[in-house]
Amino acid sequence: MIDRRALVGRHAVEVTSVLPESPLSVGNGELCYTADVTGLQTFPGLHPVDDPEGPGTLLATMASWGWHSVPGSYDLAATTRTYRTPRGPVPYVDMADITRPSPAEAWLRANPHRLDLARIGLVAAGGRALEPEDVSGARQRLDLWTGVLTGAYRLRGTPFQVVTACHPERDVLAFRIESPGLDGVAVRLAFPYGSQAWGNAADWSRPRAHSSVLRPSADGFTVARRLDGTAYEVAVTLTGGRVAQAGPHEYLVTFDGTAAELVVAFHPSGPASGKTSFGEVVAASERHWERFWSTGGAVDLSGSHDERAPELERRVVLSQYLTAIHCAGSTPPAETGLMANSWRGRFHLEMHWWHAAHFPLWGRPELLERSLGWYAAILPRARGTARAQGCPGARWPKQVGPDGRESPSPIGPFLVWQQPHPIYLAELVRRAIGTRRAVALYGDLVLETAAFMAAFAVKGPGGYGLGPPLVPAQESYADVRADAADPAFELAYWAWALETAQRWRRLLGLAPEPSWAEVAAGMAAPLVRDGVYAAMDAPPYTVRDDHPSMLYALGFVPPTRIVDPGVMRATLRDVLGDWNWQSTWGWDYPAIAMTAARLGEPGLAVDALLMPVAKNTYLPNGHNRQSPGLPVYLPGNGGLLAAVALMARGWDGGPPAPGFPDSWTVRHEGLHRLP
Repeated sequence: MIDRRALVGRHAVEVTSVLPESPLSVGNGELCYTADVTGLQTFPGLHPVDDPEGPGTLLATMASWGWHSVPGSYDLAATTRTYRTPRGPVPYVDMADITRPSPAEAWLRANPHRLDLARIGLVAAGGRALEPEDVSGARQRLDLWTGVLTGAYRLRGTPFQVVTACHPERDVLAFRIESPGLDGVAVRLAFPYGSQAWGNAADWSRPRAHSSVLRPSADGFTVARRLDGTAYEVAVTLTGGRVAQAGPHEYLVTFDGTAAELVVAFHPSGPASGKTSFGEVVAASERHWERFWSTGGAVDLSGSHDERAPELERRVVLSQYLTAIHCAGSTPPAETGLMANSWRGRFHLEMHWWHAAHFPLWGRPELLERSLGWYAAILPRARGTARAQGCPGARWPKQVGPDGRESPSPIGPFLVWQQPHPIYLAELVRRAIGTRRAVALYGDLVLETAAFMAAFAVKGPGGYGLGPPLVPAQESYADVRADAADPAFELAYWAWALETAQRWRRLLGLAPEPSWAEVAAGMAAPLVRDGVYAAMDAPPYTVRDDHPSMLYALGFVPPTRIVDPGVMRATLRDVLGDWNWQSTWGWDYPAIAMTAARLGEPGLAVDALLMPVAKNTYLPNGHNRQSPGLPVYLPGNGGLLAAVALMARGWDGGPPAPGFPDSWTVRHEGLHRLP
């Protein structure tokens, strides 16, 4: 058996200086708090997010339920355009010029946006901001086994110790501060307005646009927040402290003695109830994370001779922690999770697989099920989109908030590769939890998805095809969306998903659907040019930047009759020999590794996972950084875990450990095979 505590313990994150790109977080999937080296959010400017619409920070406090909209009354009908399709004229939500949006387009893209719930940091007594040079000798440690963040440092020469934790089942943060100089500082709680900027979740420039009402209590205080249609409460329990209001949305907690505890509970509606103590939060965190690491999957690479093995093991362990705190909430996550506000915190459903498919593969299906059930909530809207386009079933949107409303875009409404995702995700859950429960919970989701897919495909001379209009997973073809058709990846994914949905019909006790069988068996084969797969069967065929998505027709997608492994092997080597890697995204590398593993190329699979390029960078905190404007990219972390599961455990009918060369010793427990 793997010594799991030793495995996890050797990858605890330790910090001895300010790492601007790499702060540490505590969370539970629904709530996340990111702290700087002080254990609080004292220096947000030291951890910037490059947002041209306004400065942002990685030091946020976010929840899955924390959304805000500025007043507006725009409808998607104002952004609809009719396109020529093989089925006749079809309306699509569109956007003529993304650099100059109309008022309707701008509002619909920006609302709702995720909200930074609170800024909780240290200031000097009296409210004056501290300076980074005030801190010295810092040593901070995130203990993954307990989920507790501890730190020690000197503040203006005086020693401080801070402990930060998040309750695993409630939206509650807990802090303990110890110092002989505690009376010289205060904890500042400040509350912003919601921001419509691309990556910044806090707008501090509009104090009159929202309200914060202080209500003292016997053991602390409550702040009632209202921002237009959004309301929530923040209940603070104090031990050794008192509060004073310092501004319309700003409160200072000062202390007596040398130790103080704050417990901060967030409530999306109604008054705070069921208060808990600092000790109870820490104890709950310790129990939860010990149970998390002691169950589910584990991979130990410590016996490997490849010098890259320790780094891959570090990425695997930290990615499990990060996806558990950022990607395991009640809605699909944003690409930056609950740490930053990429695309205004809205989630991209084509990325849901990459965020969360690994959970059932690693023996934690319940973490995917939290968000998989959300599709049922937006099913009426998805059915409406399908009907408007002349199809039965449900067409799933792309860039959305919790209401599931599509965003105007020249790309998102034309993507189709998110359509089969619910079938794939439901199938992974079924294999992990058992057929009877899974089909009862997700049968309708699979059937509605497949009904649209079968109707959307159109029979042509070469078989059933997809589009136009269409934007493939490789979004480089957005400008030719009116004519784009038959992308290689999507063709294979369509065939596999419809065959899988047909099996679900049998499991549900339903007769096979002839039209599904006809489309699945009759999907057109991907175009081959010069001995390799083209990205799509329409000009310009293949552009050598962004995602090399033709590779994913075998790897991400299990084997199908329409993909030739020999041609795919040639395509893999062609891509690896000449691709614009700076234009790729973090999930491309695990996706390429999955293709290499399925083709029996374990050396190439490992090389892809660890390719030394900018978009495949994993920071000390474990996050997959892409750029200053996208400093966190959780599809890379989730994709890594899915790829390692495939490489270590294999797939139905495949060889054992198919993705690792002989120089690697791979010990694993609790992993599930892929289809």
